[in-house]
Amino acid sequence: MSNNNIIKNRSEILFLYDVTNANPNGDPVDENKPRIDEETGKNIVTDVRLKRTIRDYLKDFKEKEIFVREISDDEGNIQDAKQRAEDFLKDSSRKGIKKSEIKTLGAMRQLINDNIIRECIDVRLFGVTLPIEKSAKEKSSVTHTGAVQFKMGTSLHRVNLQYIKGTGAFASGKGMEQKTFREEYFVSYSLIAFWGVANENAAKETRLTEDDMSLLMDGLWNGTKNLISRSKAGQMPSGVNPDFETTS
Repeated sequence: MSNNNIIKNRSEILFLYDVTNANPNGDPVDENKPRIDEETGKNIVTDVRLKRTIRDYLKDFKEKEIFVREISDDEGNIQDAKQRAEDFLKDSSRKGIKKSEIKTLGAMRQLINDNIIRECIDVRLFGVTLPIEKSAKEKSSVTHTGAVQFKMGTSLHRVNLQYIKGTGAFASGKGMEQKTFREEYFVSYSLIAFWGVANENAAKETRLTEDDMSLLMDGLWNGTKNLISRSKAGQMPSGVNPDFETTS
């Protein structure tokens, strides 16, 4: 990674996409309903949802290393943040290093930090906060403020919330003849706008490059188009696919 390629100018990002008969971002604590502002009636999509779209696209379609992703072992146990950080305990000559082989907590922290910044595009873009633990008494953390920040996305108009109910394919219980019921909420139509900024000062710390920014724009555009799950199918970016250019 060349320091000469680190972004030098601040840039703003405006991204719009629309959805029809879909749920662009369900709220898990409210029956997975689309998020809607009660006062304005506008549809809300979190920046976390947008970042997940970008991360998944860059991993699945561009084969980039993504730090914030779900990794499970053979027994189905999901990694916590400390375990994920330790995936990056390695050097140029060895795939993995044991914690006991590292002399100090500071050396462990530095090794993990350097490897994560070099390998993980989502950390260079969005930053990270993660715990580092060499032993029960030796603990630290790594924190990077993301060079790219997005505000919450909102629709440019009031939306119409729809509710449907139907039957499932399976019985409601063993030996039962009645099928289960399913229900879902969606919006008839929503044109959603996201505003973001790429901060050249934070980019110096995360080593965010022009190439990373080009991949970000690709992930915004094509990642949104490739969300083809049942609740997300039909999302379409608005306008012409832009080429990323920094502005002074």
